[in-house]
Amino acid sequence: MTTADHAGRTSPSIHPDGTDHPRHPTGAHLSGRPDPTLYRTPSEAVAAPPEKLAYLVGFDRSARRPDALIVVDTDPASSSYGRVLHLADVPGLGDELHHFGWNACSSALAHEGHHQPERRYLLVPGLRSSRLHVFDTRPDPARPRLVKVVEAAELADAAGYSRPHTLHCGPGGVLLSCLGGAHGSDGPGGVALLDHETFEVLRAWETDRGPQRLAYDVWWHLQHNIAVTSEWGTPSMVENGVDPELLLGRAYGHALHFWELDSGRHLQRLDLGDEHQMVLELRPAHDPAATWGFAGVVVSVADLSASVWRWQREDDGRFTAHKVITIPAEPAKEEELPPALKPFGAVPPLVTDINLSVDDRWLYVSAWGTGELHQYDVSDPAHPRKTAAVRLGGIIARQPHPAAPGLPLTGGPQMVELSRDGRRVYLTNSLYGSWDDQFYPDGIHPWLAKLDADPEHGGLTPDPRFFPHGEDFRGLRVHQTRLQGGDASSDSYCYR
Repeated sequence: MTTADHAGRTSPSIHPDGTDHPRHPTGAHLSGRPDPTLYRTPSEAVAAPPEKLAYLVGFDRSARRPDALIVVDTDPASSSYGRVLHLADVPGLGDELHHFGWNACSSALAHEGHHQPERRYLLVPGLRSSRLHVFDTRPDPARPRLVKVVEAAELADAAGYSRPHTLHCGPGGVLLSCLGGAHGSDGPGGVALLDHETFEVLRAWETDRGPQRLAYDVWWHLQHNIAVTSEWGTPSMVENGVDPELLLGRAYGHALHFWELDSGRHLQRLDLGDEHQMVLELRPAHDPAATWGFAGVVVSVADLSASVWRWQREDDGRFTAHKVITIPAEPAKEEELPPALKPFGAVPPLVTDINLSVDDRWLYVSAWGTGELHQYDVSDPAHPRKTAAVRLGGIIARQPHPAAPGLPLTGGPQMVELSRDGRRVYLTNSLYGSWDDQFYPDGIHPWLAKLDADPEHGGLTPDPRFFPHGEDFRGLRVHQTRLQGGDASSDSYCYR
C-alpha cells in the first residue's frame, strides 16, 4: 500500500501530517470528538443540515488523461452554486472510476472497528485498474487530497479479487464488492474486507460462498446479521460491453444471495428467474428493524422490460422476492436505434440504479435507456405507486435540460443520489465506458442534474440553476455522486 503525492509519485504509507504512523496511517481515530454527520437514527439524519458539496467521480474514456474526483457546490446561497469547484486527479491512467464511498457511516456508532469514527475519507476504486484511491476531505472539504493508493496486487494477494466495484463501511471492516478473481482469473467475484482505518486489504470476507459466483452490490440488515449481494457478471462478461450471446443465453446474473453478516457464510440463493438479466442495485430499508429491501433488474430478455423486486424475510427465516414494478420497453423505428438495438425495434428502459429515501417512503428508479427518472410512493413497499417522472436525455428522445433547452442530451438518468431529507435528487448520465459506446454510439457528453422533490406529496422538478456539463468536468464522464455529510444510499442505521 502506498500514498501518492501531488505529482502522482508513490511513497510508503504515512500519516497525512507527514509523520510515520504504521497502525493508523490515515489518522481517522485522532479527532477526539464525535462526528456530527454520523446519525443514530434515520429521523436524525433527515433533520440534519443539508449538504453544501457533492463529490463525483469522472473518467476519461480514452484513458489518455487521468480520472478525477470532482467537487460541485450544492449550496443555493453560494455565488458558485451548481459549479465545479475542484478536480483532484488520480496518478494513473485508465482507472475508470465508478462507484465510491465513505470510510465511515452512521452504522459505525454501533459496531466495532473504529477508534473514533469520522466520515472523512472517500475510498475511490478504479473498476478497470483494480486500484483503490483514498482521498482526505480535511482540512478543506472542497479540495480533497489523495493520500493513499492501494494497488491491484494487494487486493489480489490478500483477498483473491480484482475489479473493485461497491463499498460500504460495516462491522469488521469496509466491505468492498469485486467483480473478478485475482491475477487474471475471471472469477468468482466476491467481497474483500479492508481495515477501517488503514484501508489495508485484510482478506476475502466470505468464509463459505456456497453457489455464489457472480458479484455486483453488497448491503445488509445490520441488526439482523444478514448481508445481501447481487449479480452482474465477471470481467470478461462486462468489460467489452453487453454480449448479445450471453444476454440471450440468460448467462448474466439473475439471483440474490443472503449471508450471515458476521461470518461471511452463505445462507440462501434466491433466483428471480433467468429471463431477468442483471440484478444490480440493492436498497435495503433504512429502518433497522426491517428485513425487506428493493433490487433493480436491468432487462428482461422476454420483452425488454425492466423491473424492481422487493425481498422480504418470512416467518420461517427464509427470504422471498416479488416483482413490484415493471417498466415496459418503448417501440422505436429501426433507423432511430443504435446498432445494438436495431434487431429489437424498441428502446429498453435499462433500469441501472434505484434509490430509497431515508424515511423509506420514496423510491427513485432510473431508466437510462428511455431517459427517465421515476418516483414511486412506497409507503406500502409491496405495492409501489408511481407519483412522478422526469425525462432527460434518452437513446431516442435526447430530452434537453431546462437550463440548456437547445442542447439535446446524451445518456440519461443513470446513477441517482438522494439527499438525506429527500428534497434533492442528483443524476449523472454515464453507465460504463464500453456500455455507453453501445447504447449511445455518438458519445456521452457528461452532465449532472439536480431535481427538487416534494417529500410530502411527491413530485419532481429540474432545477434550472443547477446543470454542470461538458467541459465543466474537463470532458470526463461522470458516474456516481456522494453528498457531504452522507446521503440516502451510503448510510445504514442501528437505532429507531
